[in-house]
Order: sequence, then structure tokens, then C-alpha cells
Amino acid sequence: MKLLTSPAGHRMRGLALALVGAAVLGGCSDGEITVNPDALENPNLFPKDGKLEANIRRTTDGVPHITADNLQSAAFGNGYAQAQDNVCLLAEAIVKARSERAKYFGPGPGSINIINDFSYKAQKILSGAEAEFDSLSDESKALVEGFTAGYNKYVAETDPADLPQECRNQPWVTEIEPTDLLAHYRIVGQYASGALFATGAIFIAIPGEDPVAAEPEPVIAQTNEPLPRGVAESARILATSRTNFKDMGLASNAWGIGKDMTEQGRGALLANPHFPYTGHRRLYQVQMTVPGYLNINGAGLLGTAIPLINFNENLAWSHTVTTSRRFTVYELTLKDGDPLTYIKDGEEVPITQEKFQIEANLGGPAPVVLERTFYFSEYGPMLSGNAITANPDEGIEGLPKWGEANTAYTYRDANANTSGLLDTWLGMSRASNLQEFQEVFKNCGSTLWTNSTYADADGNAFYIDSSSVPNLSPEALGLIEFKRKLSPEYDTLFSAGLTLLDGNTSRDDWVETECGGLVTYDQRPKLLRTDWVQNSNSSYWATNPAEFLTGYSPMFGAENAQLNPRTRLGIKMLQDPMDQGLGDALAPAGDDGKFGAVDLINVIWNNRAWYAEEFLPELRERCSLITDPLVLVDDVDLTPWCAQLQTWDSLYDLDSVGAHIFRVFIANYQADFIDSDPTDSDLTVDFDPADPVNTPTGPSEVDRGTAGDRMLRALAAGVTALEGQGIAPEAELGSIQYYRPSGDVPPGGDPLFQSERIPWHGGDGNIDGAFNAIGVVTSQVMEDTVFPRIGPSTDVVIPNTAGLADVNSAANVNNIDGWLIARGTSWHFGLEFTDNGPEAYGLVSYSQSTDSLSKFFTNQSERYSSKDYRKLYLDQAEIEANVIDELQLTGEVQ
Repeated sequence: MKLLTSPAGHRMRGLALALVGAAVLGGCSDGEITVNPDALENPNLFPKDGKLEANIRRTTDGVPHITADNLQSAAFGNGYAQAQDNVCLLAEAIVKARSERAKYFGPGPGSINIINDFSYKAQKILSGAEAEFDSLSDESKALVEGFTAGYNKYVAETDPADLPQECRNQPWVTEIEPTDLLAHYRIVGQYASGALFATGAIFIAIPGEDPVAAEPEPVIAQTNEPLPRGVAESARILATSRTNFKDMGLASNAWGIGKDMTEQGRGALLANPHFPYTGHRRLYQVQMTVPGYLNINGAGLLGTAIPLINFNENLAWSHTVTTSRRFTVYELTLKDGDPLTYIKDGEEVPITQEKFQIEANLGGPAPVVLERTFYFSEYGPMLSGNAITANPDEGIEGLPKWGEANTAYTYRDANANTSGLLDTWLGMSRASNLQEFQEVFKNCGSTLWTNSTYADADGNAFYIDSSSVPNLSPEALGLIEFKRKLSPEYDTLFSAGLTLLDGNTSRDDWVETECGGLVTYDQRPKLLRTDWVQNSNSSYWATNPAEFLTGYSPMFGAENAQLNPRTRLGIKMLQDPMDQGLGDALAPAGDDGKFGAVDLINVIWNNRAWYAEEFLPELRERCSLITDPLVLVDDVDLTPWCAQLQTWDSLYDLDSVGAHIFRVFIANYQADFIDSDPTDSDLTVDFDPADPVNTPTGPSEVDRGTAGDRMLRALAAGVTALEGQGIAPEAELGSIQYYRPSGDVPPGGDPLFQSERIPWHGGDGNIDGAFNAIGVVTSQVMEDTVFPRIGPSTDVVIPNTAGLADVNSAANVNNIDGWLIARGTSWHFGLEFTDNGPEAYGLVSYSQSTDSLSKFFTNQSERYSSKDYRKLYLDQAEIEANVIDELQLTGEVQ
């Protein structure tokens, strides 16, 4: 079936803020950079004498506090500190950005390294960074070049034999160029867009999509090494395996509390990102000070030269992944008999082509150079529409292959250009009030794929979807809605995150604005209040149900849409801050009903879960109706399990008994009786947009309390899984749910556990509906990397258990048991503004360093396990009073 569509796009222009600066050009090596003399006119950005100097003081748990006289030197210190703690991850990120994985690590499983390397070439990751570098603002150049210089200084002065095990004596740990770092940012920017297609959908996109014709070939015809074959077929399989283009594997909670609900009558913030514990998406805390110019404390993704979730003396913010769309797919109508020409507005438009080369280690003395041709429309790389929509397991053929029905597919990426990435966060960091913060986004600032939730010392609470969203015309948007109603197939694609548009008419092109085809500030969902705003990855629509946000482009997400359980629980706690739930959790706002910093970190750690509060009382009642122990439910005696549920505190704390039982119950109840065919749902009260927190709900009364009870049958299915693992009804959650990092080997090695088990509190955000969301990851590599780790494979995980490992599986070679946690609550804190400035408490749950020999490897993990938060320092006197290590860093400028 050929589907028609709407919007299109052009390239996003750079996001430059009107911050005074000067021009810095060139690369850097061993702390050295090349400077344009005119750049020295701005001492806030660059050192007057060309010498980089930064003071790095580490305080409690290894947090670096960097003080420098200029922005470039502060970034220099940040780059050095991050390399000290995470050099292997940073080095591998650069290998990835340079399309050199196959060169150093071989083809990889299913030739994924070859597929990635070529795809990133086609997406212009490195070449685009090189092309846009000169257009960076002076502020961005100061940050990128300074960070690069710091990283290079650490690499240059560290003996390769002294590096951590993952990269010890490895040839790929080298000094880098500023453009390499910028290329890494381009990958980060495309996590929710182009990165979704880099595992195969771009690779297989050739006319006819013939896997044989899509194979890469050596530049030199004769080679002694056997060439990898089946690369294109592997790319097709990988591309077809993705069915959801909205889920990027990240989540978060964020609250902005206004003056009406705080202890100090000022603002307060809850920041709770749920990110992976491994790989490039780890968050790293740093405090940076440039006197009179910048003073911030926060955390950013590894490699970012400035923290991204931050606070300064006057304001604070956090980010959550949005429901918005960051790319559009175009269906092109091809010229008859010509697969390299499409028709737009009645005119012929060529599909261009470009050859790319990568190096691949195929086992010989030197890497083999491979070559492939890739194709481009005016919108961007060509794409296999068939590969991203077909589902062979379910007999779904998907969209036509290139050339079939005279069609081809391509896409436009709202985050293809990241030249303004650092400008946005620097502008936010330097803002001193709400107006200055908002001005960043009025000037086209973008946080790529996140919302921003904000609070300040004046008592404002502000929310905005600050992501990069394509700006479509009313006609194009109207056609999207029309096609969704007309075509179930089109609606299915849209619901999966694919916005399919018509490439044969400029009607569906992105409407150009001062923000280069993206929606401008005035058209973005946003809300300012003095009580509260929040987001936990549900639609902007219910930021605060006292003031629903409506009338925005559907590209931002759905309105009148059902909320996820974390959002429902979060709003419940905000609407009734004295409610303790079912257990003995602290009231969200403490005894006084007003939020403070300690209250907010305790909200994260109260370990309440929506589904327990919604369904546990009813489940207990149904258990009590089974008065005869001889009555079995699906051949399971529920008596001892029900007994523990009767006394469970409904929380997911380490000592909670019953949490594991409810988890496997709700996992089965959702899978079989809630999330299944809506016509077969066990819930009797449908979702009501007028009451989004409390609906849907209402388990059916059919067979209530009997062997046919659907709730009890779900409980029986879960109990069967627990019994099969030898897990007792009286098991404490902390005895079977834990964090245990693994690695200590380079890519291709057999990973080792790096610590003993650390009991871990919290619950699965989707399955348990826990606010303090954590979870199991089934991949055997660290996110976004090729580093191996120990984790349960999909065939080891027991279905409908939130990731419980099967110790009886022959595939469980590492004898993993229980729930091995590898994602969730990461950098998190509670903050309030006082008359004496910000006061904040929090942790980085997985600690600062990925080096297993570092004293900062699991120290904060132990604190998380014990709910032992620490103070986050911004005041210089407090920093000085808590210094545990100090380094004066210098670098020469040529």
C-alpha cells in the first residue's frame, strides 16, 4: 500500500545567542590551541595571554569544582576532569563519531560497526562538524576548544599502560580535534532522530534495495582477507527490528515548584533524570566558576563542555524527554523508469549520490578500505521505508521498497545541525531571571529532544517544550489528521513515531522561520505558574491539570491523552502534598505542606508507585475472598503470597516485603488484561480527559475472588515465575534487586563484575509505575558503545516480570539472578532557593567514574543504596571547606 503524507524540511540554522565574544580558530594538542589575536578582546571567553589555567578542587565523592578566569580555561578544566574519570568512554565516543569503529574493533556482531560507520558518514556526522565549526559562536568555540585541550592534556600526560582496563594500551585512545568533539555532539543531538536510522535503515537505502548490490566493496579489488558478506541483509534485519520511533530509552521526572508551595516562599526544583548507568549517556556532575561571568553546578552527558541540568544563584532547571517529533519522513514520487529522479511541484528533482569510505579490521596486518555509495534528497539521506515499517514476524509488508509503486523515502532531521547546542545551555546557565532564561528560546535556542522545567529565586515555576520541532503549515497538519482518520495504516505509522509526508509538493515542506524551519518560541507549549509545573514524559497537555495546554501543533504530541503512571503519581503528590499514599512514606511536602530541598530529594526516594496505590487494596480484598486454601488459581496456592501482600507497605524500599510479588502481578495484569486488546480490557472505567490522573481504572467484578478472577490469575502467573526462581514470599526487595557494574575489558573481551552487589531501591517506571524509576537492560553492551557488559539477554529474561533473570536458562552463563539494574534514577537532586541562595541535595547514583580502580567508582552508589544524600556546593566558602583534592592545571597556547 502506498501511503500519502505531509510536511518537509530544510536545514536548521545555528542557534547563536547575543553573547559578546571573539573568534577562535584552529585545533588543539596537549593543552595547546591556536588563537586569533582578535579573540583576546573578550577576557570572559579567552585568556588574555593565551595561557589556559584552571583550578580543579574535588569535594565530597569526587565532584570537580573548576575555577578559571575565562570560559575556555573552565572548559579546559572540565575536559581534563572528565578524562580523569571516564577517559575510555570519551575515547570510544570519538571513535564512533569519526566512523572508525570497524577500523579498531572489526566488523562487530552482524557487521554493526560497518553499518554504523557508513551510516554516520552518510549523516555527515564528522564532515558536518568540520563544515560548521567556523560558524560556531565565540562562546561555543571557547567551550569546544577548551574541553578538547583538557582532554588532550590528560591523554598526552598519561602513560597508556596506566589507563583503565577498558582502554589500556589501546591505539584508539589518542588526542583529538575540536571538530571530533563537535561530531560527538551531532550524534547526541540525533539520539531521537537520525540515530534511529543509523543501524540499517540508511544503509539498505539503494534503488531496488537489493542486499547483494548494497554490499560494501574494497577500494583495492584484491585483498587477502575474506570480506564481510551479508552486511546489507543484517542492516535490513536490524532496521526492521525497531517498531517504536518515539522511545529513545530515556525518561525523567521534573517538578518546578512556585512560591505558593515552598517553605521559603521562593522557587524549588526536583530533578530526576532516568538515564542508562553505562555508556555515553551517563551524566557527569561538575561545578564551574568564571568570576563575574558564570557560576553553575550541574551534570551533563559525557563529553559536554558545560553541564546541562543545572542551577546557579538565581535559577534552576531540569530536562525530561518530550513527546514531540524531531524528524519527518517523506514519500517521494519517482519519475517513470528513473529511480534517481523524483517529481516535486511538477518539476524533476535529482537524487544525488556520494561515495564514502571506511576502514575495517578484517584480521589482516592493516585495515581494508571499504566503499559504498549513499543517496540523498533535498531533505537528507535516503531511507528504506520498507525496512522501518515491515514486520515479517506479523506478516506486515510495510511501505514499498525503493522503486516499487514509483516511490522512495527520505527524511529531514531537526537536529542534524548542532552548532548552537552549547550556546543554548550557556545562555540558560548565565541567565539571572525568568526573562533572560526565556530569551534563550526566543532566540531559537533548543534543548534538542527535551522539555525544560524551571524554578527561580523569585518564586516562578515555568515549563516549556524546548526541543527541536518541525514547523508545518496548517494545511500539512490538517492533512496529517485527515489521513490518520482515513487510513488505519497511516495512523499506525504516526502512532509509532513516523510522520510520513508528501515529498511531491512543497506544501509539506517545513515552513521557514527565523529558527530555520523549526517552531518558534511563541508557538511552543509553555506554562508559567506560582504553584507548580511538572513533566514525567507524558504530553505537555497536562503540565498542570488546573490549566490544560491546548491548541498546539500535533508535532509536539497528543492533547487529551492518557498519562503514564509516573505522571499520574507525580500530579497526585503535587495536588495533595500531605498524602502519604498507602504506606509509611513521608508526605511529599513534609509536615508543613510546603516543599523544601530535603522534601524533594525524599519525594524521589519515597519509592511510591502508582499501580500499587491504585490496585493493591482491591487485590488484597480479592485475596481475602479465597477462604479455602484448597481453592487454587491456575494450580497455584496463593495463600502465602497473599499474606505478604496484606502487610506490604506498598513501597519499593530495600526492606519492603511484597514489592516483588506485586511487581510480577502487575506485569502480568498489564500485559494480559490492561494493555491487550482494549475490547478485552479488565478495566471498566475508560480514560477521561477531564480526570486524567484517576482514569482509566476500575477492575471488573466478573469472577471476583474466584479461580477465574483475572487479577488473581495475573497474580498466579507472577507467583509461578517467582517460585521457579526459588524466590520466597518473604524476600526483601533489596535481596533480589541490585546494582552491580561490569566491564574491565576492551571491546571484544569477556566482561567481569567490578563490585559486589549493591542493593537498589526503586521500581520500574512503566511496569510498577514507580516515580523513582529504575530498570533492567537486556543488552550485553554499554549504551551507545561497543564495550561489553554483563546483563541478561532477552532469552534469559522471564516474560511479564519487569526483567527478572531466569537462573535456570542455559543461556544465563553469568548466573544472573533477580533484577540486575542498569538504568533509571541517575543524577538527581532536590533544590530550594533561600534568602542565602540555593540549597540543594542529591547524588549521581552510579558515581562519577567508570574506572573500577577509582575511589569514585561506587561511592555514590553506596550512598544511593543507603539514601544518604549529600549537599551540592555552589558557594565558594563551602567548596573550600570540603576540598579533598586540588590541582592547578595549565596549558600553553601557540
